[in-house]
Amino acid sequence: MNNAKVRVRFAPSPTGPLHMGGVRTALYNYLFAKQQGGDFILRIEDTDQTRFVPGAEEYIIDSLKWCGISPDEGQGVGGDFGPYRQSERKAMYRQYAQQLVDNGHAYYAFDTAEDLERVRQLAKDAGSPNWQYNHVTRNSMKNSLSLSQSEVQKRIDSGEPYVIRIKLNRNEEVKFEDIVRGWVSVNTNNMDDKVLFKSDGMPTYHLANIVDDHLMQISHVIRGEEWLPSAPLHILLYRYLGWEDSMPQFAHLPLLLKPDGNGKLSKRDGDRLGFPVFPLEWHNKESGEVFSGYRENGYFPEAFINMLAFLGWNPGTAQELFSLEELTEAFSLKKVNKAGARYDHDKTRWFNQQYLRLKSDEELGRLLSAEAQKAGHDIDQAKAAAIAALMKERAYFIKDLWEDSEFFFQAPTEYDEKTLRKKWNQDARNHVSQLHQIFEMLSSFTPEDVEGSFKAYLEENGLGFGKVGPGFRLAVTGKGMGPSMFEICAILGKEETLSRLKLALEKLP
Repeated sequence: MNNAKVRVRFAPSPTGPLHMGGVRTALYNYLFAKQQGGDFILRIEDTDQTRFVPGAEEYIIDSLKWCGISPDEGQGVGGDFGPYRQSERKAMYRQYAQQLVDNGHAYYAFDTAEDLERVRQLAKDAGSPNWQYNHVTRNSMKNSLSLSQSEVQKRIDSGEPYVIRIKLNRNEEVKFEDIVRGWVSVNTNNMDDKVLFKSDGMPTYHLANIVDDHLMQISHVIRGEEWLPSAPLHILLYRYLGWEDSMPQFAHLPLLLKPDGNGKLSKRDGDRLGFPVFPLEWHNKESGEVFSGYRENGYFPEAFINMLAFLGWNPGTAQELFSLEELTEAFSLKKVNKAGARYDHDKTRWFNQQYLRLKSDEELGRLLSAEAQKAGHDIDQAKAAAIAALMKERAYFIKDLWEDSEFFFQAPTEYDEKTLRKKWNQDARNHVSQLHQIFEMLSSFTPEDVEGSFKAYLEENGLGFGKVGPGFRLAVTGKGMGPSMFEICAILGKEETLSRLKLALEKLP
């Protein structure tokens, strides 16, 4: 297609929550459009009204917004090519189905569901389990190719339900060049006469998406590998409708695979294997089921997007952390792999850890403060930022930061059992008692002040850190390990540190 402007679309069906594979498809469309100075369009393909799930469309829009890949045009945004919900475009599809019939590229079929089931069963009984409605079988079915013109008209006039099927030529090679996969060739002998227009007056996906892509001037169709078998049919539809010169370029993306590489990552794999497969938490109002989401599991959207970008694409460099702007600059459909991409949950956690570390101490402090407030603790921002700076290296998520930092907000009620058993004894009690006296004399309580007085005590008594440090940490934090005790004491302040030393002397044996 020789459009002056790149226009791509993400066209999900509102049949449930948006799978992370769908988000990746949206992301690749977005990156390609932005890199080329084009438009990213959201179209809702709800032609199959029997599978429509209430709330799914809103979920799709909210998910894209959270990920930072909001459309330039489309459902929920508007634009010059609307409406962007296929059910609202219903009136425009029939004329194209009729055009195909009139041109001899499609036909009316009156076979009922019972007729089709009976034929399939007969074929199965005869040893042919994969019966198809095609150039061989269509003449024995009830359609406008096998019935007389008067019989066809009589059935239509009487209101008998019918569908419109594409009429495929026999033994025709359909070739097209896919940006990801190279040249693809399929013979029509291996295809069937798909339904294009249903008896309920709605088009099937095959007709609707071709018509919409043409009318919306889509230049590139970037979609999942599962649509590759349908691509030859779509190529023929462009040809039969006289739109071959304006046909978009195709790029079929690799599958997302389970962590073991054995099969496609499904909607139900996540909670079963212990990780989300949806961007946001999804509540199924009909069944009451709840599926976890990356947002609710504490992932940053930029980490989620960075991880998804690498599931099927590689920049060809050692760089792994990319902002959305950097992804836009580096992305190329030519560098998208053909092979399926295996999901790695540990790597996903690593991405989140990296993005947590990249955040400023002030921002982490605000996030930590919000967690503390949920637990009933108020803390000033400067102190929260200082805690975040000290604790962030150990955290993957903000919830880790909070859980690891909880001892800053309240004195220990329990003490690490292993440290208590191995390191707490009469000597440890004496050291803690002495430190209480030493710290009490300090007029300034900076990390340097605490460290200086602590080391002076060790030197005066000929002690190594291992003799005093563990008991000191246990008394102040209740933990057996952690970051610098001098930093911890300075953040807690003199009064709180002394209080905790005293408490430990009172509570511990």
